[in-house]
Amino acid sequence: MSGPLFGIVPAGQPLIAEPSSTPSPTSFLYALPTTKDFHHIMVFLLPAVSLPPNTAAAIYLATASDVSSGNPNFKFLGGIGPGKESAMFKVSNATTDGLVIGVEVESEESVGQRLQELAANKSKNPSGAQQQQQQQQPPTVVLAQRIIQNAFNFLASFSGTAGPGGVEVVPLKAFQNWWEKFESRVRADPSFLEKQSD
Repeated sequence: MSGPLFGIVPAGQPLIAEPSSTPSPTSFLYALPTTKDFHHIMVFLLPAVSLPPNTAAAIYLATASDVSSGNPNFKFLGGIGPGKESAMFKVSNATTDGLVIGVEVESEESVGQRLQELAANKSKNPSGAQQQQQQQQPPTVVLAQRIIQNAFNFLASFSGTAGPGGVEVVPLKAFQNWWEKFESRVRADPSFLEKQSD
């Protein structure tokens, strides 16, 4: 594999197409800039580049000091290849060390297996924001009770008595009015019932 194969773009930074080192014919290391903060990087195959058949590119991340010490602790981020020529990854360059992206051309099977493991780990260990959302989201029963309470409160103001037994009735039009208002509120803020305190 000769010539630049991959492009790396840290958010808000220029394109990096030349690797800072090539440990093997299928391994490429790209030192990321330390001058500005960024939180995402895009990795992609350069135009007119195609990988050998049945291969894909595994994307890894390590700190520059780990790489220079000869003991890199690369973390698998994801992969690109035929049918998925680019990917964006969330990273943090808060380290003063600097970051290095490693790209390794491997078998499609190996990269696919690693992607499945990564997806399984994410579902077992959701990020802090996902955990917080899962913990804060009320159960379906509570949401149903809040919808009923909302309807009851609205319709109570329309109730009147009718007939010989003094039975309370609510005009059907009132229910239609409640539904229109409720639907409009859900469209404006789909999570309003989740935020409501009991």
